[in-house]
Amino acid sequence: MQIGIFTVGDVTPDPTTGRTPTEHERIKATVEIAKKAEEVGLDVFATGEHHNPPFIASNPTATLAYIGALTERIILSTATTLITTTDPVLIAEDYAKLQHLTDGRNDLMMGRGNTGPVYPWFGKDIRQGINLAIENYALLRRLWSEEGDNGVDWEGRFRTPLQGYSSTPRPLDGVAPFVWHGSIRSPEIAEQAAYYGDGYFHNHIFWPASHAAQMVNLYRERFEHYGHGRADQAIVGLGGQIFMHKDSQEAVRQFRPYFDNAPVYGHGPTLEEFTEHTPLTVGSPQQVLERTLSFREYAGDYQRQLFLVDHAGLPLKTVLEQLDLLGEILPELRKGFAEGRPDHVPDAPTHASLVAAATPVQVDA
Repeated sequence: MQIGIFTVGDVTPDPTTGRTPTEHERIKATVEIAKKAEEVGLDVFATGEHHNPPFIASNPTATLAYIGALTERIILSTATTLITTTDPVLIAEDYAKLQHLTDGRNDLMMGRGNTGPVYPWFGKDIRQGINLAIENYALLRRLWSEEGDNGVDWEGRFRTPLQGYSSTPRPLDGVAPFVWHGSIRSPEIAEQAAYYGDGYFHNHIFWPASHAAQMVNLYRERFEHYGHGRADQAIVGLGGQIFMHKDSQEAVRQFRPYFDNAPVYGHGPTLEEFTEHTPLTVGSPQQVLERTLSFREYAGDYQRQLFLVDHAGLPLKTVLEQLDLLGEILPELRKGFAEGRPDHVPDAPTHASLVAAATPVQVDA
């Protein structure tokens, strides 16, 4: 089980002080958060990809490569790689290069993003979002898997044809980065993940548990349908939001102004309503531990749990304190997720496990 954090890279005013961090401060804070995540023992740090204000999450490979040079162990991923508006040729090159720079400590999550204006900025039509995701990913897989003197010949609907193209550098050890397909509400994306035998990541933030269960179960059923293994062997990841304090009432008091003014969910349901009906957990570390472990009741045994901890204007000091608290319950989280986990349920893929799976077994004569 991989446990980590993700960031969307929002630049949001702190509602308790009225101060908005500069882009420079927010970019530097992202690096400090990633370093702290490794320090407290987390397995994964992931960043989103946005190309519009108020976000600083553009060019995720540059961010991850820089963090990779400052860390030793943590897996570096994306909370979204925009497969719809980013050229798959560029994705193939950039993430293979990141593999080499980090010695394989990276994977990525494909997504369509949630910002409509991005599509025309990159010459795309938002009405073709699903079709772009499907076609671009099919091309990306070919770019990573096919090489040789003739390269790749390809023609599709949404970009110029390719003739004899070979992506460079080639994936590290001949094994492409593991891919998760992220979606909140699109069954087509769950189907795509299942078809290829890739991972499926349910954002698990704004919708109730019943919706998460529906999407995850669809992916699991289709994973088995396509012959990749049993449904409970499918590779599942979940998101989540948490805010902790040793005193649960103090956690609610401190987080309330950030929740009430957050761009994504402020000025809507109350904090109490939101925590009741979605996976957002605000309370003591013990409450976060118990709530998170309960996700298995409807998602099954899964492979990756990522938390959003740095959004809505929370200052860097507070975010680092949250990571310290998460680090304190990390051993119990690992123990709880391991308890009763069947032996046939796979671990989260890593570069080493993918290389081992791709290496032919030597049989003695």
